[in-house]
Amino acid sequence: MKYLIVGLGNIGSEYADTRHNIGFMILDALAKKAGTSFANLRLAYYTDYSFKGRSLHLIKPTTYMNLSGKAVNYWMHELKVPVENILVLVDDLALPFGTIRLKPKGGNAGHNGLKSIEALVGGQNYPRLRFGIGDNYPKGRQVDYVLSSFDTDEVPELPQLIDRSIEMIESFVSVGVELTMTRFNK
Repeated sequence: MKYLIVGLGNIGSEYADTRHNIGFMILDALAKKAGTSFANLRLAYYTDYSFKGRSLHLIKPTTYMNLSGKAVNYWMHELKVPVENILVLVDDLALPFGTIRLKPKGGNAGHNGLKSIEALVGGQNYPRLRFGIGDNYPKGRQVDYVLSSFDTDEVPELPQLIDRSIEMIESFVSVGVELTMTRFNK
């Protein structure tokens, strides 16, 4: 069974630890845990490994956020992964920091990465792991906020939240979206 795990983010050191790059951060931690490293391949940094008899293919699109769908579409077809076996890791303004939710499908909530995936993968029926980044910004400053670093009081909590995200990814590929939601979405 093949799974495509997509971490959303922007390439470039200036974006490295920003809220919008939490997808990259989770995948980096997952690859490290699995003892594998990324190679710069077509439209994405790519690596794969085996977990409990499942084949996990990890990508960090190199297209920039608003074109993420190009990379997802390419790797989905290249690897022949069904849409329900694609998991997109995304920052979410609608969830408070510290909240992580798995959803089997849904809208894009104005997120440019999800908009691009929706357009190119054909709809909203792909699972996503929504990582809450809160919405603590003044009106009209959303872009500055998502492209800024986590707050000093949030940074110490990140490793634990990233570990929880990894547990949820491993649960998703092991037992599926419904059981994972029951267990982790509180």
